Amino acid sequence: MRTKNVNFITQAAMIAAVYVVLTFVFAPISFGEIQIRIAEMMTVLPIFTPAAIPGLFVGCLIGNITGGAVLPDILFGSIATLIGAVGTWQLRKCSRIVAVLPPVLANIIIVPFVLRYAYGVALPIPFLMVTVGAGEIISCEVLGNLFAAVLGRYQGRIFHSAGV
Repeated sequence: MRTKNVNFITQAAMIAAVYVVLTFVFAPISFGEIQIRIAEMMTVLPIFTPAAIPGLFVGCLIGNITGGAVLPDILFGSIATLIGAVGTWQLRKCSRIVAVLPPVLANIIIVPFVLRYAYGVALPIPFLMVTVGAGEIISCEVLGNLFAAVLGRYQGRIFHSAGV
């Protein structure tokens, strides 16, 4: 039991660390009205391990803090990622395209309001929903599903000991 907890915490911490690094490396395109957060491709990881749920949340939280986000973005952006990760975990037995919809939808609903009210972006909310949604589709559905296809080849060998 203790080994399982250590593996879970280790996997969550590694996922968080990689999320932060990807957010930092791709910072110029990770924030703003038109954003493609490459780190969001990792939102497929709850398909493979529940350790991805806290890992993605903490990674997004730290990524937003180190990226210079304002407090509402740090909180609500991270909550959007948490909601998405939980949703992906719940839909993990569905097709990957369906399983990765929760992060896309959570960010489409939450991030435009953060951009509008926390950053004062003067663009209409529906337009921001389209731009954020396009970035999320690229990050989660396209890059995330490619990432999941590669990980799927190693199913049971990478994340097996952290599962529930």
